[in-house]
Amino acid sequence: MIEKIGINAGKVWTVLDEEGRQKVKDVKKTTKLTDKDLYAAIGWLGREGKITLEEIEKELYISLS
Repeated sequence: MIEKIGINAGKVWTVLDEEGRQKVKDVKKTTKLTDKDLYAAIGWLGREGKITLEEIEKELYISLS
C-alpha cells in the first residue's frame, strides 16, 4: 500500500510540476485517481512539505511549495 501511495504522489507531483496550481478536482480528473488514492497522495506530499493547499471561494487548490 505504501508503494502505491508513493507512486500516486509522483503522479500528482508531475501534474503540478507541468501545469502549476490546480483545483484538486482537476488533478483528480487528470490523474484518474480515486478519491481515496488522491487524498492519500496529497497527504504524502503534504507531510513531506512539497505542496501547498489553499481554499479560495470554497474551491480547494493545490500547488508545489
